[in-house]
Amino acid sequence: MKIFLLRIWAVWRRFRRGALKPGRHLEYASQVDALMRRANPFAPWNERANWMIDVTEWVRREPKVSLLEEGAWRRVKYRRTRFLLDWLDAHKEVRRVVQATLQKTLREAVGPELFSATGLSREPAFFSELSERIIKMVLPRPPAHLDLSALFTAMFPEPADADWLLALDHKTLSRLWRLGADEAIAHGYRQQIDEALLYLATMILSVGISPAFQQRLQPRLALQATPFMSLRRELEKYLMAGAQDESALRSVRMLIAVCQAQTDRIYAHLDEYGVSVGLVYHIERMRSQLTRMARLIDLRAARSHTAQGMAQVQALLADLINAHHHRSTVSGLVGRSFSLLARKMVERNADHGEQYIARDRAEYRALLKAACGGGVITTLTVLGKLALSGAGLARFFEGLFASLNYAASFLTISALGGALATKQPAVTAPALAAKMGALDTVDGLRALLSEIALLLRSQAAAVFGNLIAVIPTMLVVSLAVLMLSGAPLMHLDKAHAGLRDLSMLGATPLFAAFTGILLWVASLIAGFADNWFALRRLREALSHHRRLVHALGAMRAERWARWLERHVADIVGNVSLALLLGMTPVIAQFFGVPLDVRHVTLATGTLTAAASSLGWSVLGTPEFWLAMGGIVMIGLLNVGVAFGCALTLALRAREVPARIRRLVFRAVLRRFTASPHSFLFPEKHEPTEEAALPEVSEPVEEEKQSGRRG
Repeated sequence: MKIFLLRIWAVWRRFRRGALKPGRHLEYASQVDALMRRANPFAPWNERANWMIDVTEWVRREPKVSLLEEGAWRRVKYRRTRFLLDWLDAHKEVRRVVQATLQKTLREAVGPELFSATGLSREPAFFSELSERIIKMVLPRPPAHLDLSALFTAMFPEPADADWLLALDHKTLSRLWRLGADEAIAHGYRQQIDEALLYLATMILSVGISPAFQQRLQPRLALQATPFMSLRRELEKYLMAGAQDESALRSVRMLIAVCQAQTDRIYAHLDEYGVSVGLVYHIERMRSQLTRMARLIDLRAARSHTAQGMAQVQALLADLINAHHHRSTVSGLVGRSFSLLARKMVERNADHGEQYIARDRAEYRALLKAACGGGVITTLTVLGKLALSGAGLARFFEGLFASLNYAASFLTISALGGALATKQPAVTAPALAAKMGALDTVDGLRALLSEIALLLRSQAAAVFGNLIAVIPTMLVVSLAVLMLSGAPLMHLDKAHAGLRDLSMLGATPLFAAFTGILLWVASLIAGFADNWFALRRLREALSHHRRLVHALGAMRAERWARWLERHVADIVGNVSLALLLGMTPVIAQFFGVPLDVRHVTLATGTLTAAASSLGWSVLGTPEFWLAMGGIVMIGLLNVGVAFGCALTLALRAREVPARIRRLVFRAVLRRFTASPHSFLFPEKHEPTEEAALPEVSEPVEEEKQSGRRG
């Protein structure tokens, strides 16, 4: 009875685990028999390597579409591995041939590159590494003779293979070891690991003692005292002493940790003094090399044929697979190299954007007043644009002079303390993203909602101020031109064409959204310029420039350098925006793309000039009101697209999770539905915390419950 119950229990376990059916056993047997009888230790290297690739392909093969649950195919691969080993144990003569083939292939393979280069960046610079990855994606790879790294990556071409290797138990790993390796092969690979460690230490040393690194490490140390030099010396001592020297092992591990801490210090320096893509690339490569060294040290220190040694082998192989697939992607390289730069620009734009947020009624009135000044100056910009369009210049020169016109206007507005609508969203959105770090509580969400309301209110003040000033100013100018010359400001045909161009039923929404993207790109360029100024330490360079100090004096040179440091982003942003608005349509039309720009303040000035030239009767025509609708759409799309692009970049740079973004979106909709007036105009009395609490507590509790359910 006891044996009968045990048999039932065994059948039940096979059923629960999806044990192989007899038909599947027969199918596997025929496949394994065909594969194993192809083994030939006297075949050329490439033929033996292809045979090993085919064997692993049979084990790891799974259909692209499957109804099995997650993790089921991992168990199938594990059963295939055990079946393969059992079949070889049952066919001793085939096993001897397979074992000879595997051992000869592994004995001939060159392994240091597998341990020192697989999954790590190889090129000395970012753009050369980027071009190498793109070329590898496009062009086929040449055959690699005796290259263990190429063989390994070909045997495990999918990232999921790492999970399969990690799932193998100690007994199965021991059987695989006895099948494919012996002590001589193990000794040879230990030597190759030693070579890989020396290579990695040399690469780390070459970058660690470079001027780009040493200048950012304070206090400066003597070359022989740097941890990078010490790491190389202690590693050589450890390799000479042997794997069981505990003191040498601890010393090497400690120095690896110290070198990793040095890279953290350089990251902190980049946050303070600017970001270099090339330096970030070298830091990332050094951190990966230090991690690989730590992994190889752990493997070398572990005893072979023990559970700990097998676990270290599994961890190393899985790490090689993951690193190889992560390294082979172009997006991974670009994301790692530019994430810090994007975050730096976001932080600098956030600092600049704080000045454009009106937090009370006094600041709202001040911003409205500054926007009115910007609207008056924009009137002159519209007049210059109308003059250029009627001058009959070539398209390129028309765009060039339009850019100069925009640049002079934007710089004048900035110099006089004015404000131009739609420029603020691209720099205030990062300031908003900076507040998204503490949204785990109701207070944090309430503060963010208040910040969003203040920000949108500030954008409304800038738009209202520009429009309030540009419309009457343009009417006065049109009346003055009519009284002095007896002719309207715009020709009638040109005025009608201007109204049609601004119609909401035409391409105006597309052009307005495109202009919002240009506004965001200009803010990016400004962030790049600010970061470049800090990275090159131009303030110190200019304040101590000998000729500049001789011409201006030390105090004036210092003040001029500080002024340039404060305003370089504003200057570059205004000039770049002017060039984008003026030259982008010219370049697009050169390639046959009929793109144009639509800025809400400039478009309003053009509409006012066209309407005043046509007379009061135009107010009764559909053409005018369609153009008015176009102005509304231009304002919404300019602000919305620029703000959306900048906020998306800021959220990604700060790694705000999607769950938080959805929570904020729902809370903003609820608050806007309850009080839309607070998003456009300042309130006489700010709501108390008790009154605002019910408004946002419900989404927070809802999100917490959904998080617990997830």
